[in-house]
Amino acid sequence: MSAQVWIAVAVVAVILALIAIVVVRRPRRGAEKFNDSPIAGSNRTTISADEAAPPESSVPELANELIIPEFSASTAEDRLSTAPASEDLDFGFEIPDSAVGRMHRLRARLSRSNNAIGKGLLGLLSRDNLDEETWEEIEETLLTADLGVGPTMELLEQLRSAVRVEGNADQDRLTQLLREGLLALVDPTLDRSLVTKIDGRPAVVLVVGVNGTGKTTTTGKLARLLIAEGQTVLLGAADTFRAAAAEQLQTWGDRVGAPVVRSAQGADPAAVAFDAVATAIAAELDTAVIDTAGRLHTKTGLMDELGKVQRVIEKQSPVDEVLLVLDATTGQNGLVQARVFAEVVNVTGVVLTKLDGTARGGIVIAVQRELGVPVKLVGLGEGPDDLALFDPIEFVEAIING
Repeated sequence: MSAQVWIAVAVVAVILALIAIVVVRRPRRGAEKFNDSPIAGSNRTTISADEAAPPESSVPELANELIIPEFSASTAEDRLSTAPASEDLDFGFEIPDSAVGRMHRLRARLSRSNNAIGKGLLGLLSRDNLDEETWEEIEETLLTADLGVGPTMELLEQLRSAVRVEGNADQDRLTQLLREGLLALVDPTLDRSLVTKIDGRPAVVLVVGVNGTGKTTTTGKLARLLIAEGQTVLLGAADTFRAAAAEQLQTWGDRVGAPVVRSAQGADPAAVAFDAVATAIAAELDTAVIDTAGRLHTKTGLMDELGKVQRVIEKQSPVDEVLLVLDATTGQNGLVQARVFAEVVNVTGVVLTKLDGTARGGIVIAVQRELGVPVKLVGLGEGPDDLALFDPIEFVEAIING
């Protein structure tokens, strides 16, 4: 092949190579032109290593007191900032039953377990001859109703005195005497109001109790009760020991649209409680209800930790209510629990659960005498709205008349 042919081949090859280079580089030049344009510059976002890292907790640190964990759940601020402005939209939340008259509606359930006491006492008192043996039977009936020794002796003496003065009265008069005696022991003059709304800040409610009393369930039901009264409520899942506690409380909150502040299992419960109250303050909500871990009253370390939870909360806000949840079916054993809890935290009210079951109503009187604080709420069933404000008159009527 001649030199002229080789030169021609080489020229063609160079031309083809140049064409290929132009074709390949053309899109890149276009991209570079776009990146240099004003439109591209206004939309580009540069993320540094610091910005890519997860944000730290916005809650102030308490030196040598607690470590604030990272919380994965949405807070009240998140919920409120993303909520539509219209109040007429249907968010799919449940509408709790009205708080007004719940005790009256649930009276039949209360009478199932307590009506036998009233009927038994009236039957004994209406005997033709109220001898000493009959009075001993009356005393035994009152004691087995978990009334306690002191209140039993008081009521017994009151009934004895009335019978001595009036003689053997008819059924209506006996019913009236028994009603007056029981009502005096339950003491309708006690302040049973719940402090759940404070001007200028959220009210803080701390829920405490031993394992198995229905404490977390009561916390969820209390949120429903407050929401039924038109209040805004945040739940704090400070029970970080029981595996399912936070999930259980989250379910209660989701059903009625109450935000829940929670953390991982094993986190510092005082930190969770602190963060929950801080979130409620920032979101300007009405009430923060804090669930705590169930604990045996005989475990000193756990009880001390409960005291720490209250102290940490009080670094930023007073605790307005400390509600002690007691299982009414435990009877006099519940009084031992109540006594120990009262030594650690300032109990302001008692919630008696399972009062519709095998419980005997005298525990209401006994626990009030033991603690010097009123029963404020009672659980009368398994339904979500079966928590009611305690009404002394309805309670006594349920015992006597059913």
